[in-house]
Amino acid sequence: MTDLHDLTLVEQAAAIRARAVSPTELVDHHLRRIEQSNGALGAYRTVDAPGARRAAAAAGARLAAAGDDEELPPLLGVPLSVKDTWPVAGLPFTAGSAAFDDRTAPADAAVVGILRAAGAVLLGTTTAAEFGCSSYTETVFATARSPYDLSRGAGGSSGGAAASVAAGLAAGALGSDGGGSVRIPAAACGVVGLKPSRGRVSPAPATDALGLATAGPLARTVADAALLLDVMAVSTPGDAAALPAPPAGHFRACAEQEPGPLRIGVLPRTDGQHPEAALACRRTADLLAGLGHHVEEAPPCDPGEYLADFTVLWSVLAAAVPVPPAREARLLPLTRWLRARGGEHGAVRLYAAMASLSATARAVCHRYAGFDAVLSPTTEHPPLPVGSSVDPDDPERTYLRMLAHTPRTPLANLTGQPSISLPLHRTPDGLPVGVMLTGRLHQEGVLLSLGAQLERARPWPHHAARPVATQPERRAR
Repeated sequence: MTDLHDLTLVEQAAAIRARAVSPTELVDHHLRRIEQSNGALGAYRTVDAPGARRAAAAAGARLAAAGDDEELPPLLGVPLSVKDTWPVAGLPFTAGSAAFDDRTAPADAAVVGILRAAGAVLLGTTTAAEFGCSSYTETVFATARSPYDLSRGAGGSSGGAAASVAAGLAAGALGSDGGGSVRIPAAACGVVGLKPSRGRVSPAPATDALGLATAGPLARTVADAALLLDVMAVSTPGDAAALPAPPAGHFRACAEQEPGPLRIGVLPRTDGQHPEAALACRRTADLLAGLGHHVEEAPPCDPGEYLADFTVLWSVLAAAVPVPPAREARLLPLTRWLRARGGEHGAVRLYAAMASLSATARAVCHRYAGFDAVLSPTTEHPPLPVGSSVDPDDPERTYLRMLAHTPRTPLANLTGQPSISLPLHRTPDGLPVGVMLTGRLHQEGVLLSLGAQLERARPWPHHAARPVATQPERRAR
């Protein structure tokens, strides 16, 4: 007997198809868990219980009317959450900011519509860092916390999304990653976070003119992440970068295949790296070698190669968000500081930074061209205590603390390569520590095959410690 929320996303989808549980039962179960736990966890910004129940009822009706051989949508009735930087029609769309506390999304983002078309039931929107600017999720609305220790943050900027998955408040989540914002919270919350290749998922109605950000799935297992990516991997007209849609079920099939012997490069340990982060990387390297892969130390990558130019782009992205002048004072200190810096950069400086980063990206790709994947810790430390990143009197210091915690995650955003965080390690006191594998451009399939192989060899818990006491749960039949 298994609690419904302990089932993986793939298992929940299969249970619905097998009529072992109805979409309405599954959604009501998750809504009860949200009501019980979200106050402590800070995962959800908005819970759409009426909309979720309507969608579940529609999924149940479709299931009842379907013939035995009828092909059903892959996510029919599966409850998901959506980061509050993606518009969901009719729901508050704050992007984590008090400046937009009265804004409602007029229409779905393209990827949100794609998830709905695949049958997913959207439970609501999750707490996000303001404008996605920070590697922690501490906003005026809520602080997203790691279910493994509520005194620790969930990471950012998709902190609420990762927490919702880790605590069993959603089967999977839609996040976004412009500098590590899927992978950092995945590491802090003990789940899988995948940043796809540039152009794999449409950013519409937004644009990613600077090429950094992409939608990405958060899930408990590699197979769950692969199924979500199969659904999400669609481009729309007008996208600045677009990849052809893969065959149906391609990424799920990759997660079910052995990767074969690969060449893995391991980035050297940095001076400021926590011993548990270093141990996580070393144990994963040993595991990979034991699985038959060729593992060797890779050349170092000094974040100083790209962080100055990256900061130009990051600050310009913050400054480009249209905020009414009268509401600027509502922004958090870090956001105001970034916007002030971004406003100082003219077009020539921005173009120069983009050109410099393009050259750096080419050099980095060439440096690691001999490896099928490059391994490192996702973050330099286990989940950080809430509030430890923020200096309210010195936002520049806050920014530097962020970079010191996450020096490697922005690199894949610059190169456009796929990158995945896997929850392969725990500290002695039970905190999750993520390891990151970055693959060749457009080769998400290899990362998913490799990640699934590691998961089989060293399974991780699919459900984190419950953040608060709960009532007896409905169990799967």
